Amino acid sequence: MAITANGLIHLGYTPEVDFSLQNDKDGNGVYIKTWISSDAQPTVSAIEAGAIAWQTAYDALEYSRLRKAKYDLLNQDEMRYDDLVNNTTTWRDGIAAIKVSHPKP
Repeated sequence: MAITANGLIHLGYTPEVDFSLQNDKDGNGVYIKTWISSDAQPTVSAIEAGAIAWQTAYDALEYSRLRKAKYDLLNQDEMRYDDLVNNTTTWRDGIAAIKVSHPKP
């Protein structure tokens, strides 16, 4: 692993407020160019652990991102109106199908 912005973000730091990273593309990877925070700079192992925790949290919400992409394809307002006028359940059925396709873990 290496130093990542996501690892530092998970530890509660904000890019360009608490730190700035740089990669000189010299094969040495990313490093902390400037540490701005008044807190002590975290160790590389703490940053790496933060990156792993960030990735775990991100991965756990994949179902949510997949659902949102499908929800965005629906014309939900029109579906709800048509259901009201036509006494149908098209919108409810569409939402339920998306939830079945992408269940919470």
